[in-house]
Amino acid sequence: MEFTIGEMTVYPVLGVAEVIGIENKEISSTVCSFYVLKLMDSDRQILVPKDRADQVGLRPIANGEEVEEVFEILREQDVHIDKQTWNRRYRGFMEKIKTGSLFEVAEVFRDLYRLKSTKTLSFGERRMLEDAKNLIVKELCVAQNWSETQVEEQLEKAFAA
Repeated sequence: MEFTIGEMTVYPVLGVAEVIGIENKEISSTVCSFYVLKLMDSDRQILVPKDRADQVGLRPIANGEEVEEVFEILREQDVHIDKQTWNRRYRGFMEKIKTGSLFEVAEVFRDLYRLKSTKTLSFGERRMLEDAKNLIVKELCVAQNWSETQVEEQLEKAFAA
């Protein structure tokens, strides 16, 4: 997958980023080409090798069909949450977030959101819930051209359904 300067992308775990440049750097006498990404809502920049962008998990912003699928995932009522220890559950959720898949992140958000109504979440789980929510909100803001408030309202509606 090729990205162009000015295009919005998603970098796993860190979220929405804009391609602000393409740079060539010499590493061990080999010239490598990198995407220069600027993370949304920060001045942080990341260099991603162009030839490894897929392996890193860099992907385009979700389209309308994918956004609808996210809301379908969030509306699911029949969610099986393992009765395992919080740290084992946390590791499983972290693996999903690391994939960079919007759908996996939505599942983590849904599962933790539903779990918090039945039990007290650990500090790590509460933080992960907030991180998953932020990743979804930022991407949906860009994908749908909505404000954060609009996205959060839609998320609440999905859980109320």
